[in-house]
Amino acid sequence: MYNILVCDDDKDIVSALEIYLTSEGYNTIKAYNGKEALNAMKDNNIHLVLLDYMMPVMDGMKTITELRKSSNVPVIFLTAKGEDTDKILGLTIGADDYVTKPFNPIELMARVKSQLRRYMVLGNCEGLESEDEDTTITGGPITLNDKSKEAFLDGEHLSLTKTEYDILKLMMENPGQVFSPSEIYNKVWDDVSLGNESTVAVHIRHIREKIEIDSANPRYLKVVWGRGYKFDIN
Repeated sequence: MYNILVCDDDKDIVSALEIYLTSEGYNTIKAYNGKEALNAMKDNNIHLVLLDYMMPVMDGMKTITELRKSSNVPVIFLTAKGEDTDKILGLTIGADDYVTKPFNPIELMARVKSQLRRYMVLGNCEGLESEDEDTTITGGPITLNDKSKEAFLDGEHLSLTKTEYDILKLMMENPGQVFSPSEIYNKVWDDVSLGNESTVAVHIRHIREKIEIDSANPRYLKVVWGRGYKFDIN
């Protein structure tokens, strides 16, 4: 049974999420602020986190910043409608996805299942052995070790989130191929893109900041205007 940490200072929302998750067979661990969430991470084997942005004691931004120092567990941000800046900041510092409140239970569960599938089934969960051979993917000065899920630039370790790694891997495995934002979302999130192109754009921008000398004029992860993105070392 997968353990899902739900962190929101609104107890009614936590209770509602617990009902949805329990009905799908998940075990829910509850927290009402960031400090409680981090303590729960230490005391439990958590497979996914649903994290609110606005909370007392420690908000979602500070919480995910601390969490990412020790864990690559999937994090889905819970944001209020219209908080576009919060969504972008959350994705930039390590969130994998977001759901806008008030949320549709069907959409929420679809996103939860998608993140868990990527984390557990596709070999990204720590302690879970992958059936794939140890492969190395190289493009120019960038190297991916797909068994350890690590990335290197000129031999220096890159600090990529799981989602950033998966996007970069997709692009590097298909050099020169142009992927639209919706295609990237479909392949990386393993889900249908429902207006989530901006989510992809934020992750692409953050990857560029880590692999490019000048992220405003990318040499490797390039935009093809009107079509999408491609990885190119030429």
